Amino acid sequence: MQASRTRLTLATAIAPLTWGSTYAVTTQWLPRGQPLSTAAVRALPAGLLLAAVTRTLPRGVWWWRAAVLGTLSIGAFFALLFVAAYRLPGGMAAVLGAIQPLLVASLSVPLLAQRPSRLTLAAGLVGVGGVALVVLQAVSRPDPLGVAAGLAGAAAMAMGIVLDKRWGRPEGVSVLAFTGWQLTFGGLLLAPAALLAEGLPRHLSATNVGGYVYLAGINTLLAYWLWFRGTSRLPSTALSFLSLLSPVGAALIGWAALSQDLSPLQVVGLLLALAGTVLGQLRPTASRTPAPTTAAEPSPAASATTSAPPVSTPPVSALNRSSPAAGLSVARLPAAADCVP
Repeated sequence: MQASRTRLTLATAIAPLTWGSTYAVTTQWLPRGQPLSTAAVRALPAGLLLAAVTRTLPRGVWWWRAAVLGTLSIGAFFALLFVAAYRLPGGMAAVLGAIQPLLVASLSVPLLAQRPSRLTLAAGLVGVGGVALVVLQAVSRPDPLGVAAGLAGAAAMAMGIVLDKRWGRPEGVSVLAFTGWQLTFGGLLLAPAALLAEGLPRHLSATNVGGYVYLAGINTLLAYWLWFRGTSRLPSTALSFLSLLSPVGAALIGWAALSQDLSPLQVVGLLLALAGTVLGQLRPTASRTPAPTTAAEPSPAASATTSAPPVSTPPVSALNRSSPAAGLSVARLPAAADCVP
């Protein structure tokens, strides 16, 4: 059981690590100043491809549920992510997105009836602090719109994670089909907005096309399939802590591919972010206390049978000694409450 969960967690972690490349691809390979177009190209082709392959459509309430999830996790999140990436320097967007685990823990209280443990809160603070050390640079006047977009994007993704956990996945619907629904709804929301606000790109180089293909394929189609596969089986808070790997991946890609140096303080931040991610996967434990035992009062039906012939029955003390249920303690374990680029 534990080995299976570990394998699932490692596979799901590939998604945020892949999303960490979004910042480098956006700045190095894509046209500048087109966040909505970039978000639409990233989502809609992948969603339509999955819809054509799976040939599964939503039914009943899942039409509006898929639309809500697609709007939060894809449409709004993608648009706000690229607005923040274009307007904020030095990876500040990644710092703002790192608050996602804390938002998920907060939203899980009213929507999932799950209270965050002290371990969850501590892991969230450690993770945010580590990410801040890695990517936050001194900025005298951060762009207010970029900051607002980064915070709103983290909130949209956090709400999508919690609602996904609350509603689950329809019975008989594959992860690929479920992923295709959300990508398609999100892409359909983004495409008209991109055309109205930005129009069609005037010129696309081979590098631009390659960047879009990477974003729509590996960065979205593969990564979101792994992500939504994890959402159905991992706790919501544990899942959201994996999003801390996205800015860590961005920093490592910048160091390896873009010759961006890492200071000793940034290395400490990397280790703290990884520590927060690991702590977020741990399950809090509760002390087990024996449940109080009370003697049961005889019922009227039992009293009425006293005139019946005696039946050979072992005494209560013997039953308590021999019954497997004797002496069991009852403990309520707090459930772990279940950020993307």
